[in-house]
Amino acid sequence: MAPRSDETASCSRLRAETARAPAHGPFHPRSRPALSPGEPVLGGYRRVHGELTTLGITVASSTVWEILKQEGIDPAPERASTTWADFLRSQAEALLACDFIETVTLDGRRQYILAVIDHATRRVRVLGTTAHPTANWVAQAIRNLVMDLEDAGCRVRYLIRDRDGKFPALMDEILAEAGIQIVLTGIRMPRMNAVMERWVQSCRRELLDRCLLWNERHLRHALCEYEQFYNRHRAHQALLQAAPLRPVPEPIIDPERIANLTIRRRDRLGGVFHEYSHAA
Repeated sequence: MAPRSDETASCSRLRAETARAPAHGPFHPRSRPALSPGEPVLGGYRRVHGELTTLGITVASSTVWEILKQEGIDPAPERASTTWADFLRSQAEALLACDFIETVTLDGRRQYILAVIDHATRRVRVLGTTAHPTANWVAQAIRNLVMDLEDAGCRVRYLIRDRDGKFPALMDEILAEAGIQIVLTGIRMPRMNAVMERWVQSCRRELLDRCLLWNERHLRHALCEYEQFYNRHRAHQALLQAAPLRPVPEPIIDPERIANLTIRRRDRLGGVFHEYSHAA
């Protein structure tokens, strides 16, 4: 494969710098001077320096770093590496994420909400809420999810979850039979499940922290309303202001229509959140 033009120019510049660089032997590890404040850590550039030394070219590793950095060329391992964010973006069509949310109702009972989000569409499915998240309850919720995905024709390959003890081994077996592989997040690494954690924050801020929920039945009703609002009306920046189950409406550019525009508001849950639409 032919070398890139920027890399060819960088190699020519390296040869020119080598001709002016003073020859010196390699530092002994114990005699190598310490890094001064602000001096870069060379990292992968030392491999380039080592290859030049093998070819009989004597040049300081800091000179290699300066030349390649000015040309905008990173070390090869960084150019070829795949970050976790790149993996999530490339596999979004095949990714789901789930998590438990804890809340307390006015009757003093702690409730556990199990929800799943689709990375590609941002669609949320609230699988249920219970005061006792037993293994059988979680397994049945996952079976319902698998049937829902099959009816919708979704081809999911991975499900991201944390290491919460409320997730039983039976859950992994049910998903494995459906061809879905579990991806566990690291310990104390919530960013590995950032999309789900972002929805949890939205649910708390927009619903749970603004409602007085009497009991489990009231909580289920509120979650059902919020799920419909989130999937069919709430605009998402990641979807360019569309909703998971609603495309972006056509813009109104006619000045006469804009002057006579009438907006209607529909309150949900007694005004906890609102839906706006154009009047016919």
